[in-house]
Amino acid sequence: MRLFRWLKGKLNHKLEHLRWSSIKKTFQQHGLALVIIIVGWEIVEDIIFPIIFAFLGANVHPAFYSGIPASLILCLHWLAVPIIWGMWMKISGKKEAEKKDFDDCCDSH
Repeated sequence: MRLFRWLKGKLNHKLEHLRWSSIKKTFQQHGLALVIIIVGWEIVEDIIFPIIFAFLGANVHPAFYSGIPASLILCLHWLAVPIIWGMWMKISGKKEAEKKDFDDCCDSH
């Protein structure tokens, strides 16, 4: 039973970043760039990594198949998103994140 609660908690945590309210809040606070980075990383983490591990398992060594569930369970956005955001800030030449003011834009659900 504890395993199911743990899996449910992990799944809820992963899906929390893709909820409309979370995306809207991040967009209002930090702009479109951070939203794209977060959603893009979740796509990489949940779709691209399992495909890579399946390909490696089929063509290199079957041990790579164990990376498929590991990539779905492990959560690396706490590390990857700040690194990618920092690289974006360096590339774009901005010294700090721009705060957007959308008082009347995104209030309706």
